[in-house]
Amino acid sequence: MCPHAHSEPQKPEDIVREEGAQLDFSRDMSYGDYLQLDSILSAQKPLSPAHDEMLFIVQHQTSELWMKLMLHELHAAIRHIAADELQPAFKMLARVSKIMEQLVHAWDVLATMTPPEYSALRPYLAQSSGFQSHQYRC
Repeated sequence: MCPHAHSEPQKPEDIVREEGAQLDFSRDMSYGDYLQLDSILSAQKPLSPAHDEMLFIVQHQTSELWMKLMLHELHAAIRHIAADELQPAFKMLARVSKIMEQLVHAWDVLATMTPPEYSALRPYLAQSSGFQSHQYRC
């Protein structure tokens, strides 16, 4: 049983007292503000009526974010290796390996789109291609 399960819903003041939860964010930065979720979650702009275009956009946007993190880790690892600081570099390279796994497995989700489904949205992509991604080529 969940240790947080109660027979009656907990009152917010009880949660604050028992768990130290912060519920008033009026003076502080919120989770959404910190992560800039308004910008991220409004960045998907499908051009076609195809339902699967959202999958296509999110797949590619998240891949770009993972690649951004991977390049960040690789550059930092190179700096640590140059400074003969191998332990942090090993950790960063291990993270890069996990990011690569994440990128490879993410394609499994895109593979749920059939060729005809992709063909329905491809004309709306005009000349755009993943080959135009700077990060894909780094």
